[in-house]
Order: sequence, then structure tokens, then C-alpha cells
Amino acid sequence: MKILLSLAAAGLCSAVQAQPADYTIDLTHTFVTLEVLHAGMSTTRIRFDRKQGSAQFDRAGRSGRVDITLEMDSLNSGVPAFDAQLKGREFFNVAEHPSARFLGERFGFAGDQVSEVSGTLTLRGRSLPVSLKALNFNCYTNPLFRREVCGGDFEALIQRSQWGISAYPAAAADTVRLLVQIEAIRQ
Repeated sequence: MKILLSLAAAGLCSAVQAQPADYTIDLTHTFVTLEVLHAGMSTTRIRFDRKQGSAQFDRAGRSGRVDITLEMDSLNSGVPAFDAQLKGREFFNVAEHPSARFLGERFGFAGDQVSEVSGTLTLRGRSLPVSLKALNFNCYTNPLFRREVCGGDFEALIQRSQWGISAYPAAAADTVRLLVQIEAIRQ
């Protein structure tokens, strides 16, 4: 009986430890960028200046969830005239689709490290599966916040035409590199 109670208590402790923790996206250390090859010559970069999000992470349970929303009118290529074109109907159609969202609901692991976050990218009203590969990932106790902070660099190659963005195929490649640098603070 004593052994059964000890095993039950150990199981209860494990269950408590396997609860996902809530995190808030640290906007000062989170960036979303798109890169596309321009006319086979150079890389055009677009970043999104306004975003918000949250995450849950359970290292012991090997699971997590991340939810990031981008305000599409905050896109910034560094060239205002180009930004206006990108916001138009031929590209992101910001008037009809003011936000984009990545909802990652499956975390993949290589050993103890997050290796991938898979989910759905909603862009221009279309939701399609996307897997973000982890280039690196780490958690540590931040001395300023005195809380755990987790984050990393993630990337995926997507085809812009899948979301109905097919204008100027000779000038802009269909393959787009999606980069997400993210840090989140445990609540």
C-alpha cells in the first residue's frame, strides 16, 4: 500500500510538472521577415513592425502552441512607394485582409530541443499548413524579468502563389523565405 501511494504521488507530481506554461511574446525581441529573390539578382526583405502574440510551452510534455498575428499595414521594405504596392490588391490586399496569423499547434523535438513548430498560416484569407524549422532554440532565466524566457530563430520556405499572390512572376520569385525570430516571457 505504501509503495502504491508513493507511485501515485510521483505520478501526480509528474502530471503537475507537465502542465503547459503561458508566455507573452516579447515584442522588442520578436521579428517576422519575408525574403524573396528579385529578378534572380538580389534579395528583397520585408518586415512587419506591428505584431502580437502568445505561446504555451511544456518541455516535459513535449508540446506547445504559438499564436502570432501581424498587422499587414505595418509591412516595411524601407521603400515607401514599394510598401504601397505591396499593400495593394496584387500582393497582400491589406484593405480586405488587414492581418495575417500563424497558429502553431504542434511542436517537434530533437532530443530535448524544439526542432519545429507546425501549424497554419492565414494570409489573404487563405489558411494553409506551414512548418517552421528551428534554427536554434533556448530557454533561460532572464535577470531583468526574473522569469523564464524562451525563444529562437525559425524559418520556412513557402510559395506565395498558394496564397493568391502571383503578380510579376519574372520580377519576384514564387518561393519566399519566412523568418520568425521570437522570444516569449513566462507569465
